[in-house]
Amino acid sequence: MVFSSLLFLFLYLPVVLLIYYITPRKFRNLLLFIVNLIFYGWGEPVYVVLMIFSTAVDYTCGYFIAKYRETDKKKAKGFVLASVIINLSLLGFFKYAGFICDTLNFLPFLNIPSFQIPLPIGISFYTFQTMSYSIDVYRGDAPMQKNIITFGTYVSLFPQLIAGPIVRYKDVAYQLDHRKETLDDFTKGVKLFCVGLAKKVLIANQMGALWDSILATGQDNGWLGSWAGIIAYSFQIYFDFSGYSDMACGLGNMFGFEFLKNFNYPYISKSITEFWRRWHISLGTWFREYVYIPLGGNRKGIKRQIINLLIVWFLTGFWHGASFNFIFWGLYFGIILILEKFVLKKVLDKLPSFVLHIYSLIIIVFGWVIFYFTDLTQMGEFIVSMFSFGGIAFSHDALSIVISYLPLLIVACVASTPLFAKLYAKVQNKKFMWIFETLFCVGVLLLCTASLVNQSYNPFLYFRF
Repeated sequence: MVFSSLLFLFLYLPVVLLIYYITPRKFRNLLLFIVNLIFYGWGEPVYVVLMIFSTAVDYTCGYFIAKYRETDKKKAKGFVLASVIINLSLLGFFKYAGFICDTLNFLPFLNIPSFQIPLPIGISFYTFQTMSYSIDVYRGDAPMQKNIITFGTYVSLFPQLIAGPIVRYKDVAYQLDHRKETLDDFTKGVKLFCVGLAKKVLIANQMGALWDSILATGQDNGWLGSWAGIIAYSFQIYFDFSGYSDMACGLGNMFGFEFLKNFNYPYISKSITEFWRRWHISLGTWFREYVYIPLGGNRKGIKRQIINLLIVWFLTGFWHGASFNFIFWGLYFGIILILEKFVLKKVLDKLPSFVLHIYSLIIIVFGWVIFYFTDLTQMGEFIVSMFSFGGIAFSHDALSIVISYLPLLIVACVASTPLFAKLYAKVQNKKFMWIFETLFCVGVLLLCTASLVNQSYNPFLYFRF
């Protein structure tokens, strides 16, 4: 992973950008489609065929949906259904088949051979994207794409292919054919990419190392040691995923695209409802527009709305992985959101902001315990260690580990708030600010390169989703 990251930064990306900008505009989508497939095939050549198949299926369905949308609604709906079934079947087979078989084997009269299929990287993201195309065309929210190469460019766009954000077709339909690359957008993209890279390499990786060190000491960390560990993991998953999203959006800017923001400082939230408006915005938007609203949303009474919310949050959890803990994680947040909406709202509205913030953080951090542990026994043991208030607060080993990472923990706390963004907004238009921005980008590249060279630890958490 470290070698691949450096190869991407210093070989693949510069070469692709150079070729892209010397290529005539009318051929740039073709070039992007080719380099997208090269990028995807770099790690998993066989799954390029799967992506091309998905592209061909949804392009064909989109063509017939547009053809029959006004003249034969039944046929148009049939092609929408075909697109959804084929896409979900592919996702279900590669991501959930082994899990379903293992679950069914709990029944005493079944003995299905257990198997595991390697998960194609990014399939959860591009499957949702291709389905959004068919649905958007049927709804009339986006035009049918006549050029299959341009459509293939959308499906396989490498900046956000691996781990999002989920880019709906209607949000980039115009950009695919009419984008105009500018120096200002390119510069903005470089700065945003460097911010994301710093989040990922300089903060997320270090928080991940702290979390792993806490786990390695066993269950005797003390209750504060356990809380410190899961807080570190909370920072790791936020800076890992938001860092990747920033890099994806920055790369998009470099190629003339504008992707929607995927994170908006979720850890400053004062309720779980607010948290989910700020966390993984593209996923929440996708489920709202393509699942919750079609199910009826809040238009069919409170009971039906609660059922719809539970369905959405079951699916949100299950989307993240083929394991019961992800389902529990989704339903955990779904139930809390329902309680906030129908039971706790009047109480929460009366509480001071700092109390609401603490309430939200405790629920969020505890949710990451459910999210992390696929082994339910280990999860239970860790939860017990978090609430063993009668025992020691910190073991000697855990305290030493946390103290050694304390400066980075403080940096992570501050960086998870809008403080730096607000300070930058006040000075970004100053006359010589470009000098400091350049120094920042160069400094980040140097520090991240040194960190990647010196460490073998560089996981991307959302690659497996």
